This record gives sequence, C-alpha cells and structure tokens, in this order.
Amino acid sequence: MELALANNLLKRRYLKKKQDRVNDFPDLTSAAVNLPYIIKGIDTSDQGMKEFLFTLGCYEGETVTVISVLAENYVINVKDARYSIDEDLARAILV
Repeated sequence: MELALANNLLKRRYLKKKQDRVNDFPDLTSAAVNLPYIIKGIDTSDQGMKEFLFTLGCYEGETVTVISVLAENYVINVKDARYSIDEDLARAILV
C-alpha cells in the first residue's frame, strides 16, 4: 500500500515537471545523430547551467547537431565547435 502511494506521488511529480517544460519540445537526448536541430529553449532552473550553456553557444535559435552518444555523454556541434556534455545538460536543451 505504501509503495503504491509513493509510486503515485512520484508519477504526479514527473507529470507536473513534464507539463512545466517549455511548450513541450523534445530535448536533445531524443535527437537523432548527425541531424541539425534548432534550439527552441533551455529548460532548467539552475542559473549556472543556463549560463554555461550560453557560453557554449547554446541559446534559442542556434543550430545544434548531436555527433555521437557514448554512455550518457553527448558530443554536440554548436557554432562549428564540438563539445562533450553529460545527459543532464542534454536534457536541458530543447529542440
């Protein structure tokens, strides 16, 4: 009974977070490899993460391409530069 209640609470939190996403765009983790995408927004409450992605050139309207995915590390191409980012950063980039 307690396990079912906890599972229900977690499911509600997940659905609420999903509803709070910017226009419900998919994130970079669901992007296909070697296809260019336009960044639709950055979805994170961590201001430091937003600033870091901005220094890489990841901001709304910019083109990003996933070059490869290896064990939760994403190699991306932004503004003719390649970067390796972790899954948390990739989830924050909406395409």
